[in-house]
Amino acid sequence: MTSSPVAAVILAAGEGQRLRPLTYLVPKALCPVGNVALLDRALARVAGLGLTGPSTVAVNAAYLADQVVSHVGVRARLSVEPDGPVGTSGGVGRLRGWIDGRDALVGNADAYLADPLREPGKDIAALLEGWSGDTVRMLTKPVPPGDTGGFSGRRFAGFSLLPWRYVRDLGPEFSDLVRTVWRPAEAAGELELIPYEGVYIDTGTPATYLAANLHAAGDGLIDPTATVTGHADGSVIGAGAVVEGRVSRCVVWPGARVAAGEELTGVIRAEDDMTVAGT
Repeated sequence: MTSSPVAAVILAAGEGQRLRPLTYLVPKALCPVGNVALLDRALARVAGLGLTGPSTVAVNAAYLADQVVSHVGVRARLSVEPDGPVGTSGGVGRLRGWIDGRDALVGNADAYLADPLREPGKDIAALLEGWSGDTVRMLTKPVPPGDTGGFSGRRFAGFSLLPWRYVRDLGPEFSDLVRTVWRPAEAAGELELIPYEGVYIDTGTPATYLAANLHAAGDGLIDPTATVTGHADGSVIGAGAVVEGRVSRCVVWPGARVAAGEELTGVIRAEDDMTVAGT
């Protein structure tokens, strides 16, 4: 691990349009995966590297920002974008004064990562191991067959590591890190693609969000405060949820209800009657 100081930035400002109508209720960063908010998973991940508290961890917010602010509390520095999301680059740029000469470990709150080969919370440690401090590093997985995007046959897997000399030039205006950091670093021969050996899922669609939950659940995950008088097979049942019917490979959000006589398969249930197909 580099001896240079590192600040963590968790990007949680996105609207999550592809996850609607779920994200009409909560911002994407607070959607639960395995009964843990995605944002909390990201905060635990950087905490596993020793980065905790508002002096070393920042979270940005824009869409339904009040929910993010309330959820984070004093656990991190909060950067609210009052006029709407300013993109991944703008989000980091708005925190440039707080980062203040440090290198930045930047992660997307909606990235689901699970690496059984490492200790819990340390599944992004490879980004820092043996780093010279001079290059931009990106956690990556192989590009799926037939996909022509990515970087030298690999795709971004949720986290990147930026030297201060790249961060110091970022502005607060709308832009993304692809344009302002990753492609310029690639052109300069300063982009390192770090393989990620665990599972990575971008939870941006109902299908991938459901897949992340089912991976986290294993054979099934039921919160102790949930009430299941029906049948739940391979599903995630949230806190205070009530399942009187039958669910298979589903996600039932905290406080949601599946009534007697209902049979749900491969869906997300929120509140009493919001049902989103995981396809």
